[in-house]
Amino acid sequence: MTDANITDPRPDFLSPVATAILDSHPDAYRKLRVAGRTPDDAVAALKYVTPDQLLTVPIQNRDEAMAMLAGLWLWLDGLKEAHEMAQDLVGPTGAFWHAIVHRREGDFSNAKYWYARCADHRALRLVSAMARDIVGRDTQDKSILRIVAGEYNPDAMVDLVEAIADKPQDPRYEAAVRLQKLEWEALFSHCAYEATGSQGGMI
Repeated sequence: MTDANITDPRPDFLSPVATAILDSHPDAYRKLRVAGRTPDDAVAALKYVTPDQLLTVPIQNRDEAMAMLAGLWLWLDGLKEAHEMAQDLVGPTGAFWHAIVHRREGDFSNAKYWYARCADHRALRLVSAMARDIVGRDTQDKSILRIVAGEYNPDAMVDLVEAIADKPQDPRYEAAVRLQKLEWEALFSHCAYEATGSQGGMI
């Protein structure tokens, strides 16, 4: 498995159901902070979807398949559903999804607590490898450099989101959106490969 396909949220064994969910919402996951109830279109897309429907190959790790479903709810701003699923997942992957949910709902101290519980997650290492390119290697903004210089710093990402979540005109907003999408893609793809029992060159 190469770095490129680890971050591909659509590996070959992703089902048409999962692919259709991603294709039907091309502008998804652009909000840094989400408030209110789950959007109706998210409920319509995901209410009856089960982990078994997300892959075209047999599931080898049910928790990781459930984590994929939690990720899809999060992708469509269904924080309540994603949170409920993440709470039932033991281990660093559940903690990672849990951290993202809390950051996006504006519970920033709790987000940092959960990031500390997944600090060694393999998907975070991939985010570290790609984050600087995502925001542009020529960036001079100190708040962004705190996130991407060296290893990816999720606490600094939480701080940035706290500062700009309600300021979409802030010049750092688009960089933060790109980083949160990279983070989601790396974790979702990790879950997909782990759910299938695939082995390979995870960094």
